[in-house]
Amino acid sequence: MKWIKWIGILIVSLIVMIAVYMYFMVRDRHPGYKVDLSIGSHEENIIKTGFSALPITPEIVDTWTDVNNNARYDKDIDTYKDVNENGKFDAVWIAGFDNLVAAMGIHDDVWARTIVVDDGSVRLAIVSLDAIGFMHDDVVDVRNLIPESTGVDYTIVCSTHTHEGPDLIGMWGESMYKSGVDPAHMKYVKNQAARSVVEAVKALRPSRLKFAYDADGADDLLIDTREPEVFDNGFRIIQAIDVENGKTLGTLAGWADHPETLWSENLLVSSDFPHYVREGIETGVYAGDSLMVEGVGGICVYINGAVGGLMTTHPRLTLHIPFTSDSVKEANYIKTKAQGDKLAMIGLSALDSSNDELDKAGISLRAKTLELPIANPLFRLGALLGLLDRGMSGWMKSRSEISVFSIGPASFVTVPGEIYPEIINGGVEAPDGADFGIEPVETPSIRSLMNGKYKFVIGLANDEIGYIVPKSQWDVKEPYAYGRNKSQYGEGNSFGPETAPILHSELMKLLREFDAL
Repeated sequence: MKWIKWIGILIVSLIVMIAVYMYFMVRDRHPGYKVDLSIGSHEENIIKTGFSALPITPEIVDTWTDVNNNARYDKDIDTYKDVNENGKFDAVWIAGFDNLVAAMGIHDDVWARTIVVDDGSVRLAIVSLDAIGFMHDDVVDVRNLIPESTGVDYTIVCSTHTHEGPDLIGMWGESMYKSGVDPAHMKYVKNQAARSVVEAVKALRPSRLKFAYDADGADDLLIDTREPEVFDNGFRIIQAIDVENGKTLGTLAGWADHPETLWSENLLVSSDFPHYVREGIETGVYAGDSLMVEGVGGICVYINGAVGGLMTTHPRLTLHIPFTSDSVKEANYIKTKAQGDKLAMIGLSALDSSNDELDKAGISLRAKTLELPIANPLFRLGALLGLLDRGMSGWMKSRSEISVFSIGPASFVTVPGEIYPEIINGGVEAPDGADFGIEPVETPSIRSLMNGKYKFVIGLANDEIGYIVPKSQWDVKEPYAYGRNKSQYGEGNSFGPETAPILHSELMKLLREFDAL
C-alpha cells in the first residue's frame, strides 16, 4: 500500500506545482497600476514637436533552407546553418499568419518611431512600433523606462500591426504551444521604444502644424472580408514644420488596413506597406531611379486605425502600379510598394492642397485604465501556460487602457485592439442568425461623438486585445448570420462578446468627460 501513498503524494505535488506555475503566469505584472489623467490647456500656446526613429530590427543569426518550399520551417525536412555553433536553430518567428514562419532575412528595418508634442503645459508622446501588437504590461514597462526628466505627461505606445515582423505577442512560435517571443529581443524593443521618446524630446522645436485629410482616395487599396462591409475610410496626416527654418520636422500619418499585403509566404522581416508610405512621404515617390513626386522630409510616424472586420489588401485584390499601365495581384514587394506609393502620394497631395495651418494650439487629454474580462478559452489557456505573457488584474480580467486627446483641430481616440469600423463610423447590424439576437449595442458611433475637423482613431494603442466585435454581430453558433454555412473570421481572436459593449460604453463616458475639461 505504501506505493499507492507515494503515487498519491506525487500526483498531489504535481497538481500543486502546475497550479503554482499557472498562478505565476497570470500574476499581476504591475499591481496597483492605474492611469486616470485629466489634463489640458484652455489657452493656445506655441507648439513644439520632436521626432525620432530607432530600429527594432531583430538579428537573423541562423539561416535556413526551405527544402519543401512551403514557407514553414519543418525541422524534419528543412535544413539550417548553425552560424553561432550552439547546436540549435535560432529562429526569428514572424508573427501574424501561422506558426513555424521563420525569417530568412531582413527586407527593411522595423522601427520605433515617435512624435512628441508640447504646448508648454502638456507634453504628449506617441510611439508607433512596427509590430503585430504590444500588450499593456509591455507598454507599462516602456513607460517605466522613460526618465522623468523628459517631462512627458503621457506616452501612447501603438503598433502598426505588421504581419511581417517578429513575434512580440507569443502566438506564432515553433508550435501553438511555444511562444515565439525572444526575451532578449523584447528587452531591446522596450529599450529602443523608451529611448525613442528621449530622442524625440531632445529634438523638440517650435513648429507650425499643417493638417490634411483625403476622404476616399485610398478606398480601392483594400477590401472588407467580413459582412457587413464597413470601412474606416480616409487618410489623415499632420505635418510639423520648423518655424525658424521652414524644414519639415516630421509627419503623423494615419490610415486603417492590415499591413499584411505581403501575405503568408513572405519570409523576410518587413514593416509591409507602411515602409513605402513613410519612405514616400519622407524622401519622395520613385519609379525606378526617377523621382516622380517629391517628399516633404523629416520623419514619418505611421499609425493604424480601425482594422477589425477585416480590413485587408487581400491577394485576390489587384492594384495598379503607379506611373505605369501595369497592375499586380500576387502578394509580393511590387504590390506592397505600389500600395505604399499610392498612399504616400495621397498624403502628399492632401498636404499640398491644404491651407489648414497653425503655430499655436492647446493640448487636452483624458486617459483611463479599465478592466476587461477574458472569456476566450484559448486566450485563457495561453495566459495560464505562459504562451501569452499577460498578467491578470483579477480572475480572468485584464488591465487595459483608453484615451482621448486633442491638438488644435485634430481629435484622437485610442483603442487597445482591432476595433470593427462599424463601431467607429456607424453601421453596426443585428443580422438574423447571430448568437445573441439583440439590437445593436455599440451606438452611437464613436466618431460622431468626437470633436474637431480631423478625427483620428489609433488602433492597437497601449495594448493588443484582438478583435473588438459588435455584440449583435457575434456569431459562432449555428444558424450562422448572413445565410452562411460557417461562422466568419474574428471571434476566435477576441477577448469575448462583452469586449465591444464595455469599450464602447467606456469610450462614450471618456468623451463626455473630455468635453467637460
